[in-house]
Amino acid sequence: MVERVIAACDGPAKGNPGPAAWAYVVADSAGVPQRWQAGSLGHSTNNIGELTALEQLLLATDPAVPLEVRLDSTYTRDAATKWLAGWKRNGWKTAAGKPVANRELIQHIDALLEGRDVTFVYVPAHQVDGDPLNAIADKAASDAARTQESAGGTAADLPVPEPSPSPSPRGGRAASSSRGRRSSPDGSRTLPTRYVGTCPCARPYAKGDMITRVGSSWGHSQCAEAHA
Repeated sequence: MVERVIAACDGPAKGNPGPAAWAYVVADSAGVPQRWQAGSLGHSTNNIGELTALEQLLLATDPAVPLEVRLDSTYTRDAATKWLAGWKRNGWKTAAGKPVANRELIQHIDALLEGRDVTFVYVPAHQVDGDPLNAIADKAASDAARTQESAGGTAADLPVPEPSPSPSPRGGRAASSSRGRRSSPDGSRTLPTRYVGTCPCARPYAKGDMITRVGSSWGHSQCAEAHA
């Protein structure tokens, strides 16, 4: 039996509309990231970024292998599933009789989905202990939107998501607990990572290792000292 491939995709626009991009990360059946890709879209919208991310993911994966797509865009999920049949039946008009937005992208996605075993899984974005693949795709897409440069790689050079802020307790006051966090010798914060990754020194770190800021990335505390 062919094992299901797990993947995530994301597509932000800074300002919506604004500098936009797309990204995806493809993992194995256990959810371990294997490769990733990101591309810029110039000045565009979140919805176009999200749809393009799904389109590019479908183009980059084997149609014969079952695919689980994790995404934080209900618009993209519903456009590819719940709304699609009605739009086609209505001649690509919405229930209000208006032309379907982003029609060409959605039609291409529809063609790419034809005959494939694809499952869509909604995952909330920017959550503490959220979906790790979504966090990687979000980081890759955000970087591409900011720089307007394409990028990609393997598990050895995954984008490292910045830790999501812990929710404030009721009343809006920040939590004072420092459990699981401490300071590195240069005074910067260290914390246990939820993802495997690679330090700027090119050595990897494992899930649960303590990491800190190393320049504009994250890595080993001792490397932060050397970088400083």
